[in-house]
Amino acid sequence: MDKQQLIDCHERIKPFIHNTPVLTSRLLNEISDANLYFKCENFQRMGAFKMRGAANAIMQLTHEQKKNGVVTHSSGNFAQALSLSAKSLGVKAYIVMPSSAPQVKKEAVKGYGGILVECEPNLAARELASDQIVQQHGATFIHPSNDDHVILGQGTACKELLELQPDLDYVVAPVGGGGLIAGTALSAHYFGNHCKTIGGEPFEVDDAYRSLHSGKIETNSSTNTIADGLKTQLGDRNFPIIQKHVQEIVRVTEEEIIAAMRLIWERLKIVCEPSSAVAFAAVIKRKEKLRDKKVGIIISGGNVDISHLPF
Repeated sequence: MDKQQLIDCHERIKPFIHNTPVLTSRLLNEISDANLYFKCENFQRMGAFKMRGAANAIMQLTHEQKKNGVVTHSSGNFAQALSLSAKSLGVKAYIVMPSSAPQVKKEAVKGYGGILVECEPNLAARELASDQIVQQHGATFIHPSNDDHVILGQGTACKELLELQPDLDYVVAPVGGGGLIAGTALSAHYFGNHCKTIGGEPFEVDDAYRSLHSGKIETNSSTNTIADGLKTQLGDRNFPIIQKHVQEIVRVTEEEIIAAMRLIWERLKIVCEPSSAVAFAAVIKRKEKLRDKKVGIIISGGNVDISHLPF
């Protein structure tokens, strides 16, 4: 994926996304000993960066494919992103969700016009249900993170950040399925001025950290983290980009995630989900390395159940 593809992708999706604000905080700069620039994708349509990749992926389909609709399996933000993108573009979206997914997320999918299909809460069931929809309706499957068009779309958040702050030394993003960090790393490489990319990941789901060290895609035996958006694993499309362009992945504890989330809520006065706070937690953890540097942080989303806050 090259620079021109990122530029074309951004132009394509601009009518369907928000160019989200970048916030700063003197106090958070003092806490981290760095100059921080928070790219607030919690203000994106449907509340997360995933709107970008979903819109781009649908727009790249042929007329015939659009007529038959799209399908994905997701328990969270991509389910909502694909539903809203499809609605905006006049395309049917079938969304396979585990029966255990929060009711609020199921309602959001339906509210955005997605056709909800529930399944047992395991990957095999999700994949089977998706395959059946592809067979039955001729719908095109769009993976939430392991898809070139999705990766390019997610990279546009960092592109916008660098258009505003072209002299960033580092950009930090959370790592789940790998779509955001891969897209971010591509944008940092093509549009930054020697800007390096760092990932943040919970210790409880440190498959990307281990994958970088072993050279092959690792899995997690358990997913016991508050950062519910980061429980998925890397794929064969995004992993090579991460290997090539991500400098390091910093692991953080559950306590560090909660502390970082609280600081963002209290000091930036914005709602962010735990997965978003992982990137800021990683910056605090790497304080020595990032001292006096200009650091961009992708606040990936704000879809949090406020009746179950960790503080």
